[in-house]
Amino acid sequence: MTVDIQDGARKPPARSTPDPDPHPGPHPGPAPRPAGVRSAERALAPDLARGIMLLFIVLSNTAFHLWRSAYGPSGWQPVTGGWLDHAVQFAMITALDLRVYPLFAFLFGYGMMQLFLRLTATGAGERDAVRILRRRSLLLLVIGLAHSTLLMAGDIVGYYGLLSLALGAFFLRRSDRALKWWIAIGAAQLVLVSAQPVISALLQGKLGSLGDAGADPGAAAYGAGEGSWFAAAGIRLTTGLFVTFTAAPFSLIGGGYVIFLLGFWAARRRILEEPGRHLPLLRRTAVLGIAVGWLGALPAALAHVGALDVPDDAQSETGALTVLRELTGYGAGLGYVAVVALFVHWWSGRPARAGTKAAVAVSAISAVGKRSLSSYLAHSLLFAPLLTAWGLGIGAHLTSATMALFAVGVWLVTVAGAHAFERRGWRGPVEAVLRRLMYR
Repeated sequence: MTVDIQDGARKPPARSTPDPDPHPGPHPGPAPRPAGVRSAERALAPDLARGIMLLFIVLSNTAFHLWRSAYGPSGWQPVTGGWLDHAVQFAMITALDLRVYPLFAFLFGYGMMQLFLRLTATGAGERDAVRILRRRSLLLLVIGLAHSTLLMAGDIVGYYGLLSLALGAFFLRRSDRALKWWIAIGAAQLVLVSAQPVISALLQGKLGSLGDAGADPGAAAYGAGEGSWFAAAGIRLTTGLFVTFTAAPFSLIGGGYVIFLLGFWAARRRILEEPGRHLPLLRRTAVLGIAVGWLGALPAALAHVGALDVPDDAQSETGALTVLRELTGYGAGLGYVAVVALFVHWWSGRPARAGTKAAVAVSAISAVGKRSLSSYLAHSLLFAPLLTAWGLGIGAHLTSATMALFAVGVWLVTVAGAHAFERRGWRGPVEAVLRRLMYR
C-alpha cells in the first residue's frame, strides 16, 4: 500500500549531508529543476526494491477481499479453506503481514531524502526543497483520502503523506548526529510501547493466548455490507480518515517513525545506489533482519493453523503475539531491502545481459518501481470492480490460494504496463500529474 517514492539519481549530490545548522536561511542559486533524472541516471536498487515491494503489497491486501470468509485470531487472514489455502495463509503471516509496511516506510523515507539531496545539489535552497516536499506531502494526503473513498478502505497513502509532512519538516535538514539520536529515541519508544502487553502476558503465563490483530472482517468494507458503491463510500472514507489522522499521529508517539528516519540515514550514505561500499552491513541486515522477522511471526502463524492454542475469549488487538509480530516486522522489512541491494550488486558485476529474459524481467520490475504510485493505484482499479460486492463480487468465490494467484496476475499486468511505458520513455500518469503540481 507507494507511492511515488521518488527519483534516484546515480550521480552523487554535491554534498552528502545537509548543513550543520538545522535551520539555515535560503541559499541563492537557480530555481529547483522540476524535471526528474533520466532513466540512464537512475540507480537500479531503489527502483527494483519498489517494484518487488508492490508485489508484496498486492499479496498482503488479498485477504481483505475474501469477504465471505471466516477470520480468526491471526488477524487479517481467513481460517477457511483447504491445506493449500492454509499453507498460503501461513506464508503470508510469516513473511508478509506487518512486514510490508516497514519495507514501504523505509523506501518512502529513502526516496524523500533522495529528492531533497537532488534538489539542493541542483541549486535549490534547503528551505525551497523542504517547501516542495511539503507540497508533495499535502498532495499525497489528498490522493490517499480520495483513493480510500473511491476504491480501497484503509489506504495508507494519506498515512504516509501526513508522516512525511511532519518528519520532513523536522528532520530533512538535521545533522547526521541529530538524526542518529532521534533514531535511537524512536527505537526506544517503539520497544517501550510494544513491551507492555508482552510483559503482561508473560507475567500471566498467557503469551500464546493473545494473538488477535484486531482486523475487521473483509465484509465490513468490501462484502455484503456494501449495498452499492455509494453506500460503501462512507465506510471507506471513515476507515481512511482513521488510518490517516489517528494511526499516523500514534505512530509518531509510539516510535513507528524510526524506520522512516532509517531511510533518511541510508539515503545520505547512498546505500542502495552504491551497495558495493556497504556489503558487510547489507549481509548482516539481510540475514539477521529476515531471521528475526520470520521467527517473530512464527507463533502467530502456528496459532493460525491450530498448532498453538489461542482461546477465543483472550483475543486482543494488543495481544502479545501480534505485538511480537509487528515489532519484528521492522527487521524483516529492512532485510528484504538488503537482499535486493545485494542482488543488484551481484547483477551489476556480471557480464552484460542486454536482451536476455532475465534482463528484461529486471528492467520491467524496476519500471514498476519508477511508477510506483501509478502501479499501486492500478491495483485498486483492477481489484475493486472485480472482487467487491458492489462490483462483480468475485471475492466471494475465491480462496486464499486462488486470491494469491489473482494478485500475482494483477501485479504482472502492472509490470507489463510499466515496461511498455518505459520503452516509450513515458512517466507514470499519476507521477506526471504529481510532479506538475509539486513544482507548479
